[in-house]
Amino acid sequence: MPISRREFVAASAAASAQAAPAKRPNILFLMPDQHRYQSVGCLGNPQVKTPHIDRLATEGVILDHTFANTPVCCPARSVLLTGQYCHRNGMVANDLRLREDSVSFPRTLREAGYRTGFVGKWHLDGGPREPGYVPPGPRRQGFEFWAAHQCSHRHFDNHYFRDSDQPIKLGKFEAEGWADLGVEFLEQTRKDQRPFYLTVQWGPPHDPYKAPPHYAQQYDAQRIAMRANYRPLPGVPTSREIAEYYGMVTAIDDQVGRLMKTLDDLGLRENTIVLYSSDHGDMLGSQGARLKRKPWEESIRVPGILRWPGKVAPASRNGLFFTHADFAPTLLGMAGVPVPRAMQGRDLSKPIVAGSATGPDSAFFQIFGPFAGDGTSGGWRGVRTRTHMYARYQNQPWVLYDLQADPDQQHNLVGQPGAAAVQAKLEKRLQQWMKETGDSWSYNWTHPVEDAGRLYKHRTFHTLAEYMEWAKQNPELDRG
Repeated sequence: MPISRREFVAASAAASAQAAPAKRPNILFLMPDQHRYQSVGCLGNPQVKTPHIDRLATEGVILDHTFANTPVCCPARSVLLTGQYCHRNGMVANDLRLREDSVSFPRTLREAGYRTGFVGKWHLDGGPREPGYVPPGPRRQGFEFWAAHQCSHRHFDNHYFRDSDQPIKLGKFEAEGWADLGVEFLEQTRKDQRPFYLTVQWGPPHDPYKAPPHYAQQYDAQRIAMRANYRPLPGVPTSREIAEYYGMVTAIDDQVGRLMKTLDDLGLRENTIVLYSSDHGDMLGSQGARLKRKPWEESIRVPGILRWPGKVAPASRNGLFFTHADFAPTLLGMAGVPVPRAMQGRDLSKPIVAGSATGPDSAFFQIFGPFAGDGTSGGWRGVRTRTHMYARYQNQPWVLYDLQADPDQQHNLVGQPGAAAVQAKLEKRLQQWMKETGDSWSYNWTHPVEDAGRLYKHRTFHTLAEYMEWAKQNPELDRG
């Protein structure tokens, strides 16, 4: 029976719609530096004012078990970009240069047709941190749009580079300045219809702990409630510094709100995945310690909040383990882009979308050497399950905590007779993690390469072997 022209057109349109692939989602990854899980309103700290991040959580999912596999700057960023653990991607110490031929999350997206953009603190190029220029090409690891600085903690007086070596003054506190450039990238979608991946990586709330007056005034240091495991030892942040840290967090939060509004104004909200997290936490005096590189929750646990309208249930929580190594494979999975075989992390897109906690049974941690600057005495490995945290040095166990009975980690159970069976079980799981990932204690180092700026004061090094050979030839410079 012949069909009418109207029926033919309708059938053709339906067939075309079925055959045409759906537009891939945009991805916006927001990452302040050194923002710990314990300093977000919706994650259990009502002292910290984070209304925009809290709103993001009500519109998406809180991934409660989000962790930094190697909780220190460059190594953490290398894991996020490559989907590989540090012993595999080579970033076993802070301020090495990530190999130009590394497997790369943004490069993979760009090859799949994405417009890629990086804004903020890069800290993957190694060598002298100033002036901070990273030229176009393979050292940018697949990013097309570029407005960045290698590494600077001058939050009030920073500059950045685009595609020439002429510095551009940011002209304002970093939180707002980097967000300005993120907004610029987003507004370019009016003319460029490609799906995009943009990451905005702020410097704050990394120390030095100083917020703009408007934000600092929102917190009274005398009314800051310290964590139960806070120890006022010499050199650790005081309540005054923690108040400034909270002020910086609130400054970041305002810019999160601004970026979310930009997505709304541009009609991008519904097809954009937004992920908020951090490279690592900050001890802020918990356990009497400062900064990072530690196996304690304040160091390893970071925010994990993901919004994907129509895909992820709003106002939900998911307890699956989601570590830095999983970020790239998971976002690629959500984008429908094949995950490179070289990536070691897991694609957890299906359980996150399904609201299922099915996934890894634990998280794996690595620190490879000492840093006197924050009291890290040597390399360690660790494993965290839902109920326990265990870490050891090569020559002896270090810490074991029952997280259900002791969530603030104040009672170390290593060597306790009643914990022997649990310790043995966790030791076995840790050894399995090392075998599964190809890790070994041979990747550790003891020379104080991270102290006194050894890896970034003089020249660029891709590996510690390169540095040690140079140090033999320049012993006077190796003294720090």
